[in-house]
Amino acid sequence: MRVGLDIGGTKTDAVAVDSAGAILARVRRPTGWGPEAVVRSAVAAVRSLEAEVAASSADAGPMRCIGIGIPGQVEPGTGRVVHAVNLGVDELDLAEALAPLLAVPVSVENDVKAAAYGAFALSATPGSMAYLNLGTGIAAGIVAGGGLWRGARGTAGEVGHISIDPAGPLCRCGQHGCIEALAGGGAIAERWGRPGALPVRDVFDAADRGDAQARELRVGLARGVAAAVRVLVLTADVDTVVLGGGITALGERLREDVSAELAASADASAFMRSLRLSERVEMLPLGSPAAALGAALVGAPEEALARG
Repeated sequence: MRVGLDIGGTKTDAVAVDSAGAILARVRRPTGWGPEAVVRSAVAAVRSLEAEVAASSADAGPMRCIGIGIPGQVEPGTGRVVHAVNLGVDELDLAEALAPLLAVPVSVENDVKAAAYGAFALSATPGSMAYLNLGTGIAAGIVAGGGLWRGARGTAGEVGHISIDPAGPLCRCGQHGCIEALAGGGAIAERWGRPGALPVRDVFDAADRGDAQARELRVGLARGVAAAVRVLVLTADVDTVVLGGGITALGERLREDVSAELAASADASAFMRSLRLSERVEMLPLGSPAAALGAALVGAPEEALARG
């Protein structure tokens, strides 16, 4: 049995996976704040998962390894995560902290890259794939040849801070008009400036009612996502771009807006039309265990995906 954890800012999603890659059990637990609480949350999620597997009478065998997807930067070749600001973690060697507590090998990967790996495993589409995460920020993970493509320094797919409009809104990175400044949930909420539990949804609802500011923000979001899709296809030539993350809860409204932006660029350019971008975009189903599943697969790298 392999275990995968997707440690998010509010919850930890955990799955147990058998040797064939099938999900045996899934649990969700709250995530604590700060390094020590993150470690306790991970241990609690694993114990809950073990109990769930035992209660189901699944013939899973002993836990063999644990893979973890977590926000922030993961130093290549280590289990050390830095700048996981949404978890209150400045730096933490998560593998070193968890391995003695759980008595199995622990691997750590950036959460978006883990989700890319899991999305590819769940997809019926062969070939290469980019997973574009639309959440508080914007980032992508790329799967090619059945494995994650990290690039020379681990930054492959970091499209959020590509500037597409030098006169656009200021991004937290210091540039203007970054894809993330236009399409990131955090940037949209900040520019919207009105209280609400789901600011991006509120923006879309207000745009449907004709609110001028909301319409501008909504157009910018679609423009940013469409630009990210073009960048991923033009640089990595992936077969498919899968959209995931919290913003995809908008469903068809988001899909239609992005498709319209891609269609506009196709209308203006025979070259862009030849890429058939709209046909290469998919959306990850809501509630998908892609990130936790991908983490489980990352935890057993010798069993890399064979498709592609």
